[in-house]
Amino acid sequence: MDSMLNISEAANLALHAGMLLAKAGGEPRSARAMAAELKVSYDHLAKVLQRLTKAGLVQAMRGPGGGFTLAREPARIRLLDLYEAIDGKFSVSRCLFGRKSCPADGCVMGDLLERMNRQVREHLEGRRLSDFVAKDAGKGAS
Repeated sequence: MDSMLNISEAANLALHAGMLLAKAGGEPRSARAMAAELKVSYDHLAKVLQRLTKAGLVQAMRGPGGGFTLAREPARIRLLDLYEAIDGKFSVSRCLFGRKSCPADGCVMGDLLERMNRQVREHLEGRRLSDFVAKDAGKGAS
């Protein structure tokens, strides 16, 4: 295991695809081009984009010059929206086993897991896709 934080590959793809679409400024991006840029499976990304489309976060446009765009302004899409469209409601867990109460005398992790989960949720809830567009806009300025 590389990390204690375990976000599914599909949710990870949703977060990164959302960022790429926000940076595209409303121009359609093909799933194939985004998969190549992210160095991920086209088939998996295409399925994730379908789910984001069903959730009303992304729009698909067919035909030449088609592709995917955001269905709303980047400032109106939180990272949490993308995450929950793929993995369901984000819950703040206190237990490595996912239980409501611990059968042991005390948790070996103390309150660390709950604090970490709260921080991740706050991060996803507090960041919008527009945050990534603003960061890129400032890169060229000196």
